[in-house]
Amino acid sequence: MATASMAIPQTKGGAFLIESRLPEEIYSPEDFTEEHLAVAKTADEFWLKEILPNVEKIQHQEPGVAISVLKKSAELGLTAVIIPECYGGMELDLTSMMIVAERVARDGSYSAWHGAHTGIGTLPLLFYGTEAQKKKYLPKLASAEMIAAYCLSEPHAGSDALAAKTRADLTADGKHYVLNGQKMWITNGGAADLYTIFAKIGGDKFTAFLVERNTPGLKPGNEEKKMGIKGSSTTPIYLDNVRVPVENVLGEVGKGHHIAFNILNLGRFKIGPFATGGAKQVLLTCLKYAKERKAFGKQIGDFGMIQHKLAEMAIRIFAVETMSYRVVGMIDSDLGDFSWSHPDASQRMLKAAEEFAMECSYMKVYGSEMLNYVVDEGVQIHGGYGYHQDYAVERAYRDSRINRIFEGTNEINRMLATGMLLKRAQRGQLPLVEAVKRLQAEILAGPSGSGTPDHAAMVANAKKVVLFCLGVAYQAFPNDLDQQQEVLAGITDAGMSAFAMESVHLRAERLRASGKGETVSDMNAVFLPEAMEEIEKAARYVLSACSAGDALRTNLAVLKRFTKFEPVNSVAIRRKLAKRLLDAERYTL
Repeated sequence: MATASMAIPQTKGGAFLIESRLPEEIYSPEDFTEEHLAVAKTADEFWLKEILPNVEKIQHQEPGVAISVLKKSAELGLTAVIIPECYGGMELDLTSMMIVAERVARDGSYSAWHGAHTGIGTLPLLFYGTEAQKKKYLPKLASAEMIAAYCLSEPHAGSDALAAKTRADLTADGKHYVLNGQKMWITNGGAADLYTIFAKIGGDKFTAFLVERNTPGLKPGNEEKKMGIKGSSTTPIYLDNVRVPVENVLGEVGKGHHIAFNILNLGRFKIGPFATGGAKQVLLTCLKYAKERKAFGKQIGDFGMIQHKLAEMAIRIFAVETMSYRVVGMIDSDLGDFSWSHPDASQRMLKAAEEFAMECSYMKVYGSEMLNYVVDEGVQIHGGYGYHQDYAVERAYRDSRINRIFEGTNEINRMLATGMLLKRAQRGQLPLVEAVKRLQAEILAGPSGSGTPDHAAMVANAKKVVLFCLGVAYQAFPNDLDQQQEVLAGITDAGMSAFAMESVHLRAERLRASGKGETVSDMNAVFLPEAMEEIEKAARYVLSACSAGDALRTNLAVLKRFTKFEPVNSVAIRRKLAKRLLDAERYTL
């Protein structure tokens, strides 16, 4: 099941801050195998033949349409990409899963159906189910004979999942648990056949249960009236003395939080390709519109301000696409020679994903905010028509907003990312303390040169800024840094941008060396300086919260030393990029 045919060095989560990589040492779409390209072709054709013609029907929730499309995708194996063959799956790799996710994400409503079923709906069973549970349910989920849903949130327990009030009590004969409570915001809730429901046994042991739709006492509520993804199903789930056989406990009693958090982590990982697919579709729509719409006697695509927007869309898409597949390669490298036939296969994959939980949070935040930018500028390019429901970009604008809330809000993930980094350092899993000390010695030694840093040096300096902020923050809050939410968020913003800079730079260098890198070299030239500006802004925010007076002035002088760069003519570069995009009428490198 290995993704990468190339040798990607094994690493640790967060280690990018203290390690260097060569261009050939990250995984990217240029490494796709023939099998991956075949999966992409199948998914592309499915979009054109089955999803696109039904988008309006799905949007208006015409009965049975979304389920029918989902079942047709199952006939092609698109709902069972990583499920083992012995349970009716395709047993493909993580890259294949990402490829399918990106392509179904061209429509927000359908991607919610597909993503919830194949992701948070099916994965808890795949990773935590007993052999009997897997044999009973996985083949039906793989074929979409049964539709899956994941029931974690409650009216008063969203991000704080462990505050759930839904209760489970063991019957006197020890054969059933009786569930009572309410779940909220359940994707696929109105049509699911199998629910993964979290409840507290005896009011305190947080546990997951597999509950079938026809179980007496389980009742989906009315469809919620949502801002976006209106064609998806989102309902509350009411539980009134629902008797669940003890053999339907998923995982260990009292260990439901492991399931909840690990599955959400995998969901965050998939936000990258979901955001990429949605953004590419909006860019395609905008490119076509920019060539069709005329103003002042010209196509609006000929105007510099429109070209700026189109080019920036493509640059940000490139960054998220690159980061996403880099993380796939990192996880795959950690998996090594993975096979589902291995007795602890599920735990190995979960452990590998958990290792890079920080990077998964990066993908969730950076990807969702990239898509937010793209759809917003897409509406702007369309002008008044972008505000009209007859135009696809209006729907994309509304659909995108949920991604900053899905899988843990972006605020939660900003705290989690740096929080996980600090825990790794405290446990000795990542030598961050030593790296900060080396950086402090470098700072005391003074600048080693006065020249303008090249791209590689900019990337190295970006990572130094993150380490510098970590050191200053720890000195300011040695006992309660984990409680300083704004500081953690600022460090995460700097860290995300540093990871993005390195990823974009390495892929650009690799393509340049292969003779195919003119477009991505231009993207790199624009992206790096502007990402460095974002890092400087985030670092100023952190440093001003952690120091004052002379100490702050000294820290800001150090920051200026590491964030300097020579500006480029981004106007000319963006115009060149936009013209290539307009000629192709799609995202292209």
